Amino acid sequence: MQVRDGTRVAIVMLSAIGDAVHVLPVVTALKRHAPGCHITWVLQPGPASLVRGHPAVDDIVIFHRRGGLGAFRSVARELRSRRCDLVIDLQTSLKAGIITLLSGAPVRLGFDRARAKDLNTLFTNRRIHAGRNQHVQDQYFEFLAELGIEARPVEWLLGPRPDERAAQRTFFTGIERPVVSLVIATSNPHKDWVAERWAALVDVLYEDFGLQPLLVGGRSERELETERVIMERARHRPLSALGAPLRELVWQLDGSALVISLDTGPMHMAVALRRPVIALMGYNNPRRIGPYDRFHDLVIDAYGDEGEDYEISRAHRPDRMQRITVDQVAEKVRLWQQRYRNGIPEGPAPGSD
Repeated sequence: MQVRDGTRVAIVMLSAIGDAVHVLPVVTALKRHAPGCHITWVLQPGPASLVRGHPAVDDIVIFHRRGGLGAFRSVARELRSRRCDLVIDLQTSLKAGIITLLSGAPVRLGFDRARAKDLNTLFTNRRIHAGRNQHVQDQYFEFLAELGIEARPVEWLLGPRPDERAAQRTFFTGIERPVVSLVIATSNPHKDWVAERWAALVDVLYEDFGLQPLLVGGRSERELETERVIMERARHRPLSALGAPLRELVWQLDGSALVISLDTGPMHMAVALRRPVIALMGYNNPRRIGPYDRFHDLVIDAYGDEGEDYEISRAHRPDRMQRITVDQVAEKVRLWQQRYRNGIPEGPAPGSD
């Protein structure tokens, strides 16, 4: 199938902020190829708040995953009313497959049988060619290749948007030091770091590098507990913006000189915003799920052992995050200072508006 002006495309990627960020270059490439195509994206409420208003997304259909059968009926009704020509199912899960089938689209494009799971191939009628395991972003680009669409240049167009700049300026006014944003917890405890080491790192960043630490992310139980430990143990109390809405997090990361992040959505947001990010990774393979296309020199890789070939490994490795030391992070901060204009960005990220 060819995507042309007037083609009605639905994207099925329901959840996970990081995955939503990886889908953005797919939708921008679709629009670049056929500016008159209409793109509807099926999303859960959380990532929808990040994507809403994106210049390449014409329409969002919300899937409430706790809504039971009614949620599927509602999404099916919404998609059928749009008379989609093509559904691109980027999520290999049963619920995504059901939504793909219920869309009624004549062409339903999904993963090849080797990489699909949860019976996902039962719900698609066209599949990308079998490929090797590689970075998630490149796997999504395989869908574009199947449709004859160029993926590059890779454009996220995440923001900040013009109407968000005033709030960004107000937030950073009065902060006298360059800001380093710290993403201190994830949805998976195996991907988290040691709270006491975050506290020690805050003091190193403040005293040795002249940076102002800023805690960013949500307000989950583990995030709040890590914040509590940091505030109690650090000699220099960091600023905290935990719980800020996702669109605010965009301009907080964009205004930061450096981001230090665990393996979670804000790490990918920082990459999309072209902000240097030190990624702390051990549970997942950084060659598959780490920063895409840039800042590989700043990754702290606790996943692999020395000399190990793990290029295509999809295995999870619990307890590896405990290998990462404060000194290792400080070493990467020094490298950042040497290679990235001493860590002080000159204005907004290129192409971020």
